[in-house]
Formats: sequence, C-alpha cells, structure tokens
Amino acid sequence: MTDVWTHTVWTVKSGREEDFVRAWRAMAREIASDMHMRRPPTLLRDHDHPNVFVSFAPWEDADTVARFRSSEIFRRHVSGMGELLDDLVAQTLDQVVSDV
Repeated sequence: MTDVWTHTVWTVKSGREEDFVRAWRAMAREIASDMHMRRPPTLLRDHDHPNVFVSFAPWEDADTVARFRSSEIFRRHVSGMGELLDDLVAQTLDQVVSDV
C-alpha cells in the first residue's frame, strides 16, 4: 500500500524557537509511542529563516492520520504550542515515488 505522509510548516514566534523544539519533541515522542509509527517524525529548521520549521512523517494510511489529528495527544500538544506559533500549515500527502 502507498504511504501517506504528513507535512507541517510551523512558523514560530521570534525568540521562542528553543521552546518550540522542546514542545515538538515531547509531542513527537508521545505520538510515536502511542500511534505505533513505522518511523519517528522528523523536524527540520529552515537555514535562512530560523523561526520556520518543517516536520514530516510516514503513515500507513489516511485513516491513521485522521486518528492522529483527532487524538487527545495531538490536540493537547498543539494547543499548548499555540502561544509559540505565528502560523501552522498541515498537509496530508500521498507518496508517488519512493525510488528512482
């Protein structure tokens, strides 16, 4: 079956970047454990815009993503990050090519 990926761009309030990284790490640990993910989520930081972060993770299917996004864990952590964020853009993506 084709993997489904989540991709989120997090724009963090200036000066709150380290707080965000700690909060995101706590969320990722809890989600990876609770959702039995194949691989843990990844967080990247934009080299030229240090307050912009991108996270991504593979999921088995869209239903699992929906359960993740409606989970108490997700709501609690994202709500707690609210004071750290200027913007959050989340996408669900279908994998098209995984090898060349």
